[in-house]
Amino acid sequence: MISLWYNTAIFKDRREIVFMEEKQNKLERSIGLFGGVSILTGIMVGSGIFFIGSYVLMRTEFSGGLSLLVWLIGGVITLLYGLIYAELGAMMPKAGGYYVYLREAYGKPVAFLSGFMNFVLASSGSVAALAIAFSLILSNVLAMLFGIGLSALVMSLISVAMIIALSILNYFGIRIGTLVQKIFLVIKLIPISLIVILGIILGTNTVSLSIQVNQMPIFDVLTMIGYAVIATFWAYEGWTNLNNVAGEVEKPGRNIPLSLIVSIGSVTLIYVLYQFSTFRVLSINQLQAIIAGGNIYTGIDAAYVMLGSIGMYIVMFTMLLSVLGALNGSIIVFPRVYYAMSKDGLLFQKFKVLHPKYKTPIYAILGSAIMSIILLVFGLDDLITFIAFTGLLFNGLIFIGLFIFRKKYPNKRRPYKVWGYPYLPAFTILITLLLLLAVYVEDIRTSLIGTGVLLIGLPVYYGIEYFKKKRSE
Repeated sequence: MISLWYNTAIFKDRREIVFMEEKQNKLERSIGLFGGVSILTGIMVGSGIFFIGSYVLMRTEFSGGLSLLVWLIGGVITLLYGLIYAELGAMMPKAGGYYVYLREAYGKPVAFLSGFMNFVLASSGSVAALAIAFSLILSNVLAMLFGIGLSALVMSLISVAMIIALSILNYFGIRIGTLVQKIFLVIKLIPISLIVILGIILGTNTVSLSIQVNQMPIFDVLTMIGYAVIATFWAYEGWTNLNNVAGEVEKPGRNIPLSLIVSIGSVTLIYVLYQFSTFRVLSINQLQAIIAGGNIYTGIDAAYVMLGSIGMYIVMFTMLLSVLGALNGSIIVFPRVYYAMSKDGLLFQKFKVLHPKYKTPIYAILGSAIMSIILLVFGLDDLITFIAFTGLLFNGLIFIGLFIFRKKYPNKRRPYKVWGYPYLPAFTILITLLLLLAVYVEDIRTSLIGTGVLLIGLPVYYGIEYFKKKRSE
């Protein structure tokens, strides 16, 4: 009897220990609807709103009407993408987002390739690029206010310091990181809205909505539009990232779809109106001259025309806040993918460790910061096209995965189902393939680099699996 009691007590103690370990190593669900919108919108509305318009104009041969159409097309395509992610995120609300979907649809090798490319280049490169953008804008602000320019070394040090500072901030929990994200979002949307409203009201130019192009073959026109749409994807980049922290979203079946729809719809409206208000203030000829002179931040010139020097300062400070918000949001979401990969044994084992109090993947945050700083130090070329290439490739596979999941898990609970299935997702896949083709046609060099990184990733994956097997023997 005593022996039975003793064995039962031991079993109970072990069960409690296992339960406590699982609880300690479990992410905390604390992101509500506004938090989800803040993360998505805060990442999407970064530096892109202020300079991507120049690239779109150049790629549409300075057709104002066509450039506005391109921004709208980019937003609609992003929304279609978001609807598919809404179903997947509501169905599988786990940390890791795209990595989880690729793993469930195609297996670990494909999922690893996506995470590997993002860790070594795309996601870490985005963090590095945002940090560099912050220091560049800060240098311009200081030059305008005090006539003090920052050297390249100082700007690099500031960029590194911002990555470290925000990584430390997010070490202390998702609640702190999300709160900061909410504050940045509210603060930066006020001046952006002011700029848009004043531009539309005070601007005197009649904006032509004509989309005619000069005697170009239809294939060339479509390729040009596709390549211009790809430029907007840098500005829309970030719409996938709430799914990366799906394991920390409250009521994910409701909040993930709503956050995606509200965020992407709002950002599309903001971008189109921002470009329209710029055209109201500056003519196409003026914009062409400004861009030819090397200034791609045309919103600064538009604000100067409207409000003088104070308008320039408003735009510059808004740019600083926008980049900070995007940088903070990126530092929140990217390490969650590396955390999911680590749990599968495909990245450093330390990356799956959560802080016992703050429930954050502390080593994954550290690893993300280190990789971003390495890319920052060694420089970044063709980042816009490369990130677009990576996103189109793996998101295309994820969209196809929707059909796989419908067949593989017909009875799985789906709090949200994508509209217009199967026709709308099939149309989205076709668009993605055409855009991927446009990237290869217009920028074969960057596309081949991306393909090369993919090929490098395969032996890395099988090497990891080989050594895992050897250790277990």
